[in-house]
Amino acid sequence: MDAHSPRTSDAATAPRRGADHIAPDCAGQNFYAVDRGLRDLLAHYLTPEDFRQLGPHFDRLGRLAGGRLDELARIADKHPPVLHPRDRFGRDEDFIDYHGAYREMEQIAFGDFGFHAMSHRAGVLGMDRPLPAVAKYALQYLFVQAEFGLMCPISVTDTSIHLIRKFANPELQEYLLPKMLSGDVAAMWKGTQFMTERAGGSDVGSIETVAREENGEWRLYGDKWFCSHADADVALLLARPEGAPAGTRGLALFALPRRLRSGRRNEYRIVRLKDKLGTRSMASGEILLEGAVAYLVGQADQGLKQMMEQVNLSRLSHGVRAAAMMRRCVNEAMVCARNRTAFGDTIIDYPLLRRQLLKIALPAEQSLSMFLFAADALDRANAGSADAANCLRILTPLLKFRACRDNIPVATGAMEVRGGNGYIEEWVQARLVRDAHIGVLWEGTSNINALDIITRAVGKSRAHKPLEAALVKLLGEAAAIPAAFRDRLRNTLDRALAFAERVAAELALEADARQAASALYHITSAVLMTAEAARSGADARRALFARLVLEHRLSAQDPLAPDAHAWERAAAEVLLSERSVALTEIEGLLI
Repeated sequence: MDAHSPRTSDAATAPRRGADHIAPDCAGQNFYAVDRGLRDLLAHYLTPEDFRQLGPHFDRLGRLAGGRLDELARIADKHPPVLHPRDRFGRDEDFIDYHGAYREMEQIAFGDFGFHAMSHRAGVLGMDRPLPAVAKYALQYLFVQAEFGLMCPISVTDTSIHLIRKFANPELQEYLLPKMLSGDVAAMWKGTQFMTERAGGSDVGSIETVAREENGEWRLYGDKWFCSHADADVALLLARPEGAPAGTRGLALFALPRRLRSGRRNEYRIVRLKDKLGTRSMASGEILLEGAVAYLVGQADQGLKQMMEQVNLSRLSHGVRAAAMMRRCVNEAMVCARNRTAFGDTIIDYPLLRRQLLKIALPAEQSLSMFLFAADALDRANAGSADAANCLRILTPLLKFRACRDNIPVATGAMEVRGGNGYIEEWVQARLVRDAHIGVLWEGTSNINALDIITRAVGKSRAHKPLEAALVKLLGEAAAIPAAFRDRLRNTLDRALAFAERVAAELALEADARQAASALYHITSAVLMTAEAARSGADARRALFARLVLEHRLSAQDPLAPDAHAWERAAAEVLLSERSVALTEIEGLLI
């Protein structure tokens, strides 16, 4: 059966054959140069000096992501890692073979760009201090547009360093940090996080791994069920010391080295690798702990609290990764729509396809604004701002929850734009669809993150209050935007906050947690994009995206009434063009 449904046309056209008539993909694009929104927002959030100094590195990574990195990612996806349980002498020296393409990507990530160390020490990318979070996550955003799987080892190495620096005793820091912060890929120690067990994924309190003190050292016994970056040099994991209470209160945080100080392999085995739907380039496996030597990190009764810092940083990174994959989907869909013809016309000229492109682009633009706003909050929190820290408390799960969910339909929609070829593994769309699904599983499912947003961030921490103050301030500063539109945003913000508070306060409304969390995400992104459009010299199209959010995410819709309003047709003309616009050109479309 043909991959495309036929369309009746009065104009008979001769059949066309040959590769010249298949729409191109994004190969060879510079993903930084084509992303006006990213460049504008980086210029806003970074200091002028940092933006100037880091600009060439953004540009270099943008070229790599559309070029060599993309080539390597395609190859690594086709040649997944292979576990060898024993060496040739029959010894249980389990090791994992990676394709050369994966190793080259590691050199780019850890060696050339120093992703693992850029938040923790000076010297990376020529900076005289650690990079701001805004810059780090922007670089992750560019990298993931080519390769998603390797970002897991990159992120968990980065976040493991954070936990060890913050909670480990000086002796353990001296042992681990120089190795983990090394810029020499051949010598550095990469990190990871092992949490999931058969008895408990999100239900962390049911972890069964036991820690015993034997001859003055801690030894771990248990079975970790889903361990991404299975052969990392050091893993952070939770275990229950013998005699500790049940539940989460009895969990302690440990650092587990792959090899002991003597060089001998530690007492745990990689039992097998997972045969996964996506992230095929990266090794996820099952780990059997057989009395493995480990080091206590921090206080034994604070394990989960300490580990949650890594989880929250990972959640923020997952939101960035989802934003990155959506951006790649938008780029692929747009280049296809502008170059593919059907029935005598370029397909971007068909109204139904234009609407589909907007449905793909809108979540991508929302997530871009959200992750940079969250990254800026992290920078300000690290500088001592309590309000920023409280904002980050709610922004992190909001981004993780909604961006990761949006990534799935965006990936599918972009595949559909290419048609049958998008279903073929030779093209990137199939991998984007496969990889998109892990975002709603790693670091908590959608339900877990929605409950974190509503019951804890809103209900307990009251983190929505500083977020509200920040958004109201941004609306007040956006004086260039028509007052009627700003008033509508403010009214919707008030309603979304009131809804979230009610759901948090009434146990019977728990089933509405996802709806309330989505509303907070959508109104926050709409306010952000409106404020961004109001800045001098900015691309005002972001305000049109904000109106689309209001109309299609936060307003009642009649499913039996046409909604092809004239303003939307005009907005599509502007939003799908390849030029930026001034606010004066679109003011009439905001009311």
